[in-house]
Amino acid sequence: MTLAAVKPIYWQVNTQVGDQVPDTREILMDTAERSIRLGGYNAVSFRELADALGIKSASVHYYFRKKEDLGVALVDRYSQRFFAVLEKRADGARTAEALLDAYCQTYRTALTSSDAICLCGMLGAETSGLPDAVSSAVRTFFRANLEWLVDAMPKGLDPAAKTARASHVLAALQGAMMLSHNMDDISVFDAAAEVVKAGL
Repeated sequence: MTLAAVKPIYWQVNTQVGDQVPDTREILMDTAERSIRLGGYNAVSFRELADALGIKSASVHYYFRKKEDLGVALVDRYSQRFFAVLEKRADGARTAEALLDAYCQTYRTALTSSDAICLCGMLGAETSGLPDAVSSAVRTFFRANLEWLVDAMPKGLDPAAKTARASHVLAALQGAMMLSHNMDDISVFDAAAEVVKAGL
């Protein structure tokens, strides 16, 4: 899939948010994120981004000096959006079961709303070939996930058990996203999420 082919997808998504037309930087990021989530970090080049948006390559460099700057910006934005949705879903949850359900639903929404796997899941699989700054940003996202999950675990568990279960939940949902996307079957993710929730 070319970058040009994914531009309309994100244009439509963004123009539905209020009445504001997205600026060039946001469209660049939307197009790059979609391409990375489908094809990995190396699926994006500044030249292809410029061609997809009908601008000069120099214009892309105006917003992002280097590709790794774009990568870090994408991960930071994805993380902010993910946790904003998660906190909204978890608002009012009073039990570990309710919190974990909110977490699973947030991952499900990330999958179904974009028909692509987690940005950080894709980049995490490519860690050895990523710039250090991008790898660090991805690790920060996963650490924040683990910290949130540890806090959500049943209070009676000891710290080591909370950490182990949090790691299991995160790994299971990341894998479920990948498998569900590959098989084009959301029931694969749903089944895995139910097993995760039953394991509390």
